[in-house]
Amino acid sequence: MTTGYHRKKQPELVRQQLLDVTAQVLADKGTAHLTLDLVAREAGVTKGGLLHHFPNKNALLEALCDELLRQMNDHIAEVMANDPEPTGRFSRAYLDVFSRKASEAGGTNTLYAALFAEANMRDRWRDWLEQCYRQHEDTDSALLAVIVRLAADGLWFVELIDGPKQLQDRRQELLAELNAMTRRK
Repeated sequence: MTTGYHRKKQPELVRQQLLDVTAQVLADKGTAHLTLDLVAREAGVTKGGLLHHFPNKNALLEALCDELLRQMNDHIAEVMANDPEPTGRFSRAYLDVFSRKASEAGGTNTLYAALFAEANMRDRWRDWLEQCYRQHEDTDSALLAVIVRLAADGLWFVELIDGPKQLQDRRQELLAELNAMTRRK
């Protein structure tokens, strides 16, 4: 009797691969075409292997949303760490990160748009924003800081829909003015 080949189990790598594949499928095809079978096949694991990590499609989407929010937190924290001025620091970092997200290739933006189509993902995003706002209330609660973050959201949305050329032409000017607004008292 021969013994079958068994590869070493690396659950965290498999989990991350499943999330990466899910993100790619969402970016390419949207939530309507996302199936567990497709994700398992594209990730090179069995459906049982996928179900070990994520018991259903919703759990997979929630984990992906949580991973994207964790990455967003990390990017914002990294930008904040290099900003010596406390007042408006979170808003400047938020503007910086979201303006970079907006200018990324369409796949990332499509991924976020697909996630926002799901009510529970919007709830997770809202909860994340509320947590950020509470966490940075001492340094970023001024009205101008709030306006900057809302404008950053708007610029990101304009990129999501491949918005008007007039805004795209003035993008750098808008970003510079918004950044300056975070420093005003």
